[in-house]
Amino acid sequence: MKITRMAWRNIWRNRRRTAVTTGAMALALFVTILYSGLVDGLLVNMERDLLDYEVGDIQVFARGYQDAPSLFTSMEDAGSLVTALNRAGLPSCARLIGTGLAAAGDSSAGVQLRGIDVEKDAAVLALAGQVARGEWLSTADPAGVVLGRRLAAILEVNPGDSVVVVSQATDGSIANDLYRVRGVLRGIGEATDRSAVCMTAGAFRELMSMPSGAHQVIVRRPKGMSLEEAAAAVRTAAPGRDVMTWRQLIPTLATMMDSMRGLIVVMFLIVYIAIAIVILNAMLMSVFERIREFGVLKAVGAGPGTVLSLILLESVMQMGVAIAAGVLLSLPALWYLAGTGIDMGKLAGVSFAGLAMSSRWTATVSFSTFLTPVILLVLVVSVAVLYPAFKAALIRPVEAMRHR
Repeated sequence: MKITRMAWRNIWRNRRRTAVTTGAMALALFVTILYSGLVDGLLVNMERDLLDYEVGDIQVFARGYQDAPSLFTSMEDAGSLVTALNRAGLPSCARLIGTGLAAAGDSSAGVQLRGIDVEKDAAVLALAGQVARGEWLSTADPAGVVLGRRLAAILEVNPGDSVVVVSQATDGSIANDLYRVRGVLRGIGEATDRSAVCMTAGAFRELMSMPSGAHQVIVRRPKGMSLEEAAAAVRTAAPGRDVMTWRQLIPTLATMMDSMRGLIVVMFLIVYIAIAIVILNAMLMSVFERIREFGVLKAVGAGPGTVLSLILLESVMQMGVAIAAGVLLSLPALWYLAGTGIDMGKLAGVSFAGLAMSSRWTATVSFSTFLTPVILLVLVVSVAVLYPAFKAALIRPVEAMRHR
């Protein structure tokens, strides 16, 4: 109890130095907590957009389709597979995929044709809510299509304009028809923006002379189920099919996101090492100023352990005040960043790793948002204070009392 009281009084003997040291730790913690929340928010939002608008959690293909995508490599039992997966609690929908050429006026572009079951797709993906201009697909308007935003710009078309689509049907004939642009998507991703022509599944089947089957089944996992568990359940329901998680479908993006999470810790260490130098300097100054006091303390019976404990207690108290201040300061800032976020302005829609940036960058707040920065601060500060603490503990009383 006496050593605790002594440590508390000691840290306030030089208020300016204590304020600078504690303030530096609090500021570092405040910055790293905000950085953690923002980077985690960026990654969570990127993953959410990717899964909600593009690929889902898991995709199922006919054997070999991913190696050589072809209109003719389809799953005839896709309908029954979707029904079985939905019954198993794994929301899923089938899609038809083809390629062709779209033209409007004097402009043309290679496109990816996507046949979409409008009703079932809406229960699995959120692409229907990403129409920037016009409307989403409707089974009541089979001649209506929705284009990616860059494709619409290349063809110079707007909702209400007409486009011609030309391809090759499954029976070997030339597939061609005239469609009306029903809507234009917001920025989704590089592939969708530049080439997507979304149409109803019925319109796709009629254009491509494909009465049955599907090329792709998109599956979502329920909350609480890991990606690996969901993939295992899908493989059980779809034997003889290629089942791939989104991380297998886009390994480069998955690796990049994992690396960015590791980068958070690296940035924490860089900031905290700079703070550790400040703390080391402050504690050394504190020790040198009190060398004679430590000598007297040891002369009256205090052992090295007592002096060591005193120095460590002083640093722990300053660290405790800094942690409390840093966390309290970060709460309103995180509340604002998680709710309102940062307006990306002109960066909205710009592709990053193949995905379009959202118009607003929001933070994600969880227990780890606070825990990781606090743990690293404690570790780095503890290491920084060891040298001054041991130096004070090993001082010889006679030499210390003669120190000037």
